[in-house]
Amino acid sequence: MTRVRAVLFDVFGTLVDWRTSIATALEKFGAERGIACDWYAFVDAWRAAYVPSMDRVRRREIPWRNLDALHAGSLDELIRRFSLPPPSPSDRAWIVRRWHELEPWPDVRSGLERLRTRAIVGTLSNGNVALQIDLARHAKLQFDVLFSSEHFHHYKPDPRTYLRAAAMLDLDPGRVMLAAAHNGDLRAAAAQGFRTAFIARPTEYGPAQTSDRFAEDEYDMIVPDVGELASRFGA
Repeated sequence: MTRVRAVLFDVFGTLVDWRTSIATALEKFGAERGIACDWYAFVDAWRAAYVPSMDRVRRREIPWRNLDALHAGSLDELIRRFSLPPPSPSDRAWIVRRWHELEPWPDVRSGLERLRTRAIVGTLSNGNVALQIDLARHAKLQFDVLFSSEHFHHYKPDPRTYLRAAAMLDLDPGRVMLAAAHNGDLRAAAAQGFRTAFIARPTEYGPAQTSDRFAEDEYDMIVPDVGELASRFGA
Protein backbone atom coordinates (compact mmCIF):
# COMPACT_ATOMS: atom_id res chain seq x y z
CA MET A 1 0.00 0.00 0.00
CA THR A 2 2.99 2.32 0.07
CA ARG A 3 2.32 3.18 -3.60
CA VAL A 4 -1.31 4.17 -2.96
CA ARG A 5 -1.54 7.95 -2.83
CA ALA A 6 -5.32 8.38 -2.86
CA VAL A 7 -8.29 6.40 -1.57
CA LEU A 8 -11.61 7.19 -3.25
CA PHE A 9 -14.84 5.92 -1.74
CA ASP A 10 -18.12 4.87 -3.17
CA VAL A 11 -20.70 6.73 -1.09
CA PHE A 12 -24.20 5.22 -1.07
CA GLY A 13 -24.11 2.09 1.05
CA THR A 14 -20.36 2.18 1.58
CA LEU A 15 -20.22 5.34 3.71
CA VAL A 16 -23.86 6.12 4.44
CA ASP A 17 -26.92 4.08 5.39
CA TRP A 18 -29.34 5.32 2.74
CA ARG A 19 -32.07 2.75 3.49
CA THR A 20 -32.60 3.47 7.18
CA SER A 21 -32.03 7.21 6.76
CA ILE A 22 -34.68 7.72 4.09
CA ALA A 23 -37.23 5.23 5.45
CA THR A 24 -37.07 6.84 8.90
CA ALA A 25 -37.58 10.31 7.44
CA LEU A 26 -40.51 9.12 5.29
CA GLU A 27 -42.15 7.34 8.21
CA LYS A 28 -42.29 10.66 10.05
CA PHE A 29 -43.43 12.43 6.86
CA GLY A 30 -46.26 9.92 6.39
CA ALA A 31 -47.33 10.00 10.03
CA GLU A 32 -47.61 13.79 9.97
CA ARG A 33 -49.85 13.63 6.89
CA GLY A 34 -51.85 10.50 7.67
CA ILE A 35 -50.29 8.57 4.76
CA ALA A 36 -49.95 4.83 5.34
CA CYS A 37 -47.18 3.04 3.46
CA ASP A 38 -44.51 0.39 3.95
CA TRP A 39 -41.80 2.99 3.70
CA TYR A 40 -38.94 0.50 3.76
CA ALA A 41 -40.49 -1.26 0.75
CA PHE A 42 -40.91 2.14 -0.89
CA VAL A 43 -37.24 3.04 -0.35
CA ASP A 44 -36.13 -0.40 -1.58
CA ALA A 45 -38.14 0.12 -4.76
CA TRP A 46 -36.67 3.60 -5.17
CA ARG A 47 -33.16 2.22 -4.90
CA ALA A 48 -34.04 -0.60 -7.30
CA ALA A 49 -34.85 2.05 -9.93
CA TYR A 50 -31.32 3.48 -9.58
CA VAL A 51 -29.46 1.30 -12.08
CA PRO A 52 -32.25 1.14 -14.71
CA SER A 53 -32.52 4.93 -14.70
CA MET A 54 -28.76 5.32 -15.20
CA ASP A 55 -28.86 2.68 -17.94
CA ARG A 56 -31.28 4.85 -19.89
CA VAL A 57 -28.65 7.61 -19.85
CA ARG A 58 -25.89 5.17 -20.83
CA ARG A 59 -27.95 3.93 -23.80
CA ARG A 60 -28.67 7.57 -24.73
CA GLU A 61 -32.39 6.97 -24.52
CA ILE A 62 -32.48 10.23 -22.56
CA PRO A 63 -29.95 13.08 -22.40
CA TRP A 64 -27.53 13.38 -19.51
CA ARG A 65 -29.28 13.94 -16.19
CA ASN A 66 -27.71 14.07 -12.77
CA LEU A 67 -28.75 11.76 -9.98
CA ASP A 68 -31.15 14.23 -8.40
CA ALA A 69 -33.08 14.38 -11.67
CA LEU A 70 -33.09 10.59 -12.00
CA HIS A 71 -34.31 10.18 -8.41
CA ALA A 72 -37.07 12.70 -9.07
CA GLY A 73 -38.18 10.86 -12.19
CA SER A 74 -38.23 7.51 -10.38
CA LEU A 75 -40.19 9.03 -7.50
CA ASP A 76 -43.12 9.96 -9.71
CA GLU A 77 -43.52 6.35 -10.86
CA LEU A 78 -43.24 5.02 -7.29
CA ILE A 79 -45.94 7.36 -6.03
CA ARG A 80 -48.30 5.86 -8.61
CA ARG A 81 -47.19 2.28 -7.90
CA PHE A 82 -47.71 2.60 -4.14
CA SER A 83 -51.02 4.46 -4.64
CA LEU A 84 -49.86 7.46 -2.65
CA PRO A 85 -51.49 10.89 -2.92
CA PRO A 86 -49.54 13.18 -5.24
CA PRO A 87 -47.27 15.38 -3.12
CA SER A 88 -47.20 19.14 -3.37
CA PRO A 89 -44.21 20.56 -5.28
CA SER A 90 -42.53 21.48 -1.98
CA ASP A 91 -43.12 18.02 -0.49
CA ARG A 92 -41.85 16.35 -3.66
CA ALA A 93 -38.66 18.42 -3.55
CA TRP A 94 -38.25 17.61 0.15
CA ILE A 95 -38.57 13.87 -0.50
CA VAL A 96 -35.95 13.94 -3.27
CA ARG A 97 -33.59 15.85 -0.99
CA ARG A 98 -33.63 13.04 1.55
CA TRP A 99 -30.75 11.63 -0.51
CA HIS A 100 -28.78 14.73 0.54
CA GLU A 101 -29.15 14.03 4.28
CA LEU A 102 -28.10 10.45 4.93
CA GLU A 103 -26.54 9.19 8.13
CA PRO A 104 -23.06 7.63 8.05
CA TRP A 105 -22.29 4.15 9.30
CA PRO A 106 -20.82 4.39 12.84
CA ASP A 107 -17.23 3.69 11.77
CA VAL A 108 -17.04 6.20 8.93
CA ARG A 109 -16.39 9.61 10.46
CA SER A 110 -13.45 8.62 12.65
CA GLY A 111 -12.11 6.18 10.06
CA LEU A 112 -11.92 8.85 7.37
CA GLU A 113 -10.21 11.29 9.73
CA ARG A 114 -7.53 8.72 10.51
CA LEU A 115 -7.08 7.69 6.89
CA ARG A 116 -6.57 11.32 5.80
CA THR A 117 -3.32 11.34 7.77
CA ARG A 118 -1.94 8.73 5.36
CA ALA A 119 -3.57 9.40 1.97
CA ILE A 120 -5.67 11.74 -0.11
CA VAL A 121 -9.26 10.83 0.72
CA GLY A 122 -12.14 11.52 -1.61
CA THR A 123 -15.31 10.20 -3.16
CA LEU A 124 -16.01 8.64 -6.52
CA SER A 125 -19.77 8.55 -6.62
CA ASN A 126 -22.67 8.63 -9.02
CA GLY A 127 -24.16 11.26 -6.73
CA ASN A 128 -24.08 14.76 -8.20
CA VAL A 129 -21.81 17.43 -6.75
CA ALA A 130 -24.45 19.42 -4.84
CA LEU A 131 -25.82 16.21 -3.36
CA GLN A 132 -22.38 15.13 -2.15
CA ILE A 133 -21.59 18.53 -0.66
CA ASP A 134 -24.85 18.51 1.31
CA LEU A 135 -24.33 14.92 2.38
CA ALA A 136 -20.76 15.51 3.56
CA ARG A 137 -21.79 18.58 5.54
CA HIS A 138 -24.82 16.84 7.05
CA ALA A 139 -22.85 13.75 8.07
CA LYS A 140 -19.77 15.76 9.07
CA LEU A 141 -17.50 13.78 6.75
CA GLN A 142 -14.20 15.34 5.71
CA PHE A 143 -12.80 14.75 2.23
CA ASP A 144 -9.97 16.24 0.22
CA VAL A 145 -11.89 15.97 -3.04
CA LEU A 146 -15.36 15.03 -4.29
CA PHE A 147 -15.52 13.25 -7.64
CA SER A 148 -18.91 12.80 -9.25
CA SER A 149 -20.13 11.17 -12.42
CA GLU A 150 -21.51 14.63 -13.07
CA HIS A 151 -17.92 15.78 -13.73
CA PHE A 152 -17.53 13.23 -16.51
CA HIS A 153 -21.12 12.81 -17.77
CA HIS A 154 -20.64 9.07 -17.41
CA TYR A 155 -21.99 6.91 -14.62
CA LYS A 156 -20.03 4.17 -12.92
CA PRO A 157 -19.12 1.52 -13.91
CA ASP A 158 -18.17 3.28 -17.16
CA PRO A 159 -14.34 3.07 -17.32
CA ARG A 160 -14.07 6.79 -17.97
CA THR A 161 -15.29 7.65 -14.47
CA TYR A 162 -12.35 5.84 -12.87
CA LEU A 163 -9.68 6.87 -15.36
CA ARG A 164 -10.63 10.54 -15.42
CA ALA A 165 -10.70 10.74 -11.63
CA ALA A 166 -7.16 9.35 -11.51
CA ALA A 167 -6.09 11.77 -14.23
CA MET A 168 -7.53 14.73 -12.34
CA LEU A 169 -5.46 13.67 -9.34
CA ASP A 170 -2.41 13.50 -11.64
CA LEU A 171 -1.91 9.91 -10.52
CA ASP A 172 -1.41 6.64 -12.32
CA PRO A 173 -4.49 4.41 -11.70
CA GLY A 174 -2.27 2.00 -9.76
CA ARG A 175 -1.69 4.71 -7.18
CA VAL A 176 -5.41 5.14 -6.54
CA MET A 177 -7.59 2.80 -4.50
CA LEU A 178 -11.34 2.47 -4.74
CA ALA A 179 -13.02 1.45 -1.47
CA ALA A 180 -16.56 0.17 -1.89
CA ALA A 181 -19.14 -2.25 -0.55
CA HIS A 182 -20.11 -3.38 -4.06
CA ASN A 183 -18.32 -6.08 -6.00
CA GLY A 184 -19.34 -4.74 -9.40
CA ASP A 185 -17.89 -1.30 -8.67
CA LEU A 186 -14.62 -2.80 -7.48
CA ARG A 187 -14.32 -5.12 -10.48
CA ALA A 188 -14.79 -2.17 -12.84
CA ALA A 189 -12.16 -0.13 -10.99
CA ALA A 190 -9.69 -3.03 -10.92
CA ALA A 191 -10.12 -3.48 -14.68
CA GLN A 192 -8.78 0.07 -15.09
CA GLY A 193 -5.75 -0.60 -12.89
CA PHE A 194 -7.07 0.72 -9.57
CA ARG A 195 -6.19 -0.89 -6.28
CA THR A 196 -9.28 -2.11 -4.45
CA ALA A 197 -10.69 -2.47 -0.95
CA PHE A 198 -13.95 -4.25 -0.15
CA ILE A 199 -15.77 -2.86 2.90
CA ALA A 200 -18.45 -5.22 4.15
CA ARG A 201 -21.92 -3.68 4.56
CA PRO A 202 -24.07 -6.83 4.88
CA THR A 203 -27.20 -4.93 5.96
CA GLU A 204 -27.11 -2.12 3.39
CA TYR A 205 -30.29 -3.52 1.82
CA GLY A 206 -31.78 -4.63 5.12
CA PRO A 207 -31.77 -7.94 7.03
CA ALA A 208 -32.72 -9.98 3.96
CA GLN A 209 -29.83 -8.71 1.83
CA THR A 210 -28.49 -11.34 -0.56
CA SER A 211 -26.02 -9.47 -2.80
CA ASP A 212 -22.65 -7.98 -1.85
CA ARG A 213 -22.68 -9.58 1.58
CA PHE A 214 -19.16 -10.86 0.97
CA ALA A 215 -16.14 -10.08 -1.19
CA GLU A 216 -16.47 -12.13 -4.36
CA ASP A 217 -12.97 -11.52 -5.75
CA GLU A 218 -9.43 -11.29 -4.40
CA TYR A 219 -9.20 -7.57 -3.74
CA ASP A 220 -6.15 -5.82 -2.35
CA MET A 221 -7.95 -5.45 0.99
CA ILE A 222 -11.08 -6.94 2.50
CA VAL A 223 -12.06 -5.09 5.67
CA PRO A 224 -15.11 -4.87 7.95
CA ASP A 225 -15.14 -1.07 8.18
CA VAL A 226 -13.34 2.18 7.40
CA GLY A 227 -11.51 2.08 10.71
CA GLU A 228 -9.80 -1.16 9.78
CA LEU A 229 -8.94 0.27 6.36
CA ALA A 230 -7.23 3.19 8.10
CA SER A 231 -5.34 0.75 10.32
CA ARG A 232 -4.08 -1.13 7.26
CA PHE A 233 -2.59 2.17 6.08
CA GLY A 234 -0.86 2.59 9.43
CA ALA A 235 -3.18 5.33 10.70
